[in-house]
Amino acid sequence: MSLAPNTPRRRAVFLDRDGTIIEDVSYLQNPDAVRLLPGAATAIKQLNDQKLLAIVVTNQSGIARGLLSRYEYQATEQRVDEILAKQGARLDAHYFCPHLPELTGPCDCRKPGVLLYSQAAEQFNIDLGSGWWVGDRLRDVLPAEVYDARGILLHCGSGRTEAQDERARRFARADDLAAAVDMILHEESQRRSG
Repeated sequence: MSLAPNTPRRRAVFLDRDGTIIEDVSYLQNPDAVRLLPGAATAIKQLNDQKLLAIVVTNQSGIARGLLSRYEYQATEQRVDEILAKQGARLDAHYFCPHLPELTGPCDCRKPGVLLYSQAAEQFNIDLGSGWWVGDRLRDVLPAEVYDARGILLHCGSGRTEAQDERARRFARADDLAAAVDMILHEESQRRSG
């Protein structure tokens, strides 16, 4: 279904999953092991309330490594949604890359590749140039530069180590998702009033 020519494009926040929304458990297979990080549900609900799309884009190389199946990944994805829903929050979509270049060859969907963002933009009519990228690894935020958009590197999860990389200086930093969303909402408020 095509959109009417004057349909306004939507604004989105692209979120990493592991180490950003939930605890980073290597190759998470068991939905019962899903644990939200403090403040994550409230932060996502704030994005929902401001009509900003909250979209997860995640690398899941454990699938290529044979450490978890697509079914197991999707079960954890569903569990994240269930836990968030109990707190009044929702993710608008999940996109994942199941590849690992050393095993499956190169792909365009593994972050920092941008294929999954292009797919999301097409599905939801997103203006990628007005978007935000949030995560605890540089690969989560580097795609923002492709679109001349904004990225926020978190200091939780792997972010403490990643912040030492020279490229990290190009991005805003926040302690966690809640702090990042505060920054986003402040900037969005200024944009609307300016």
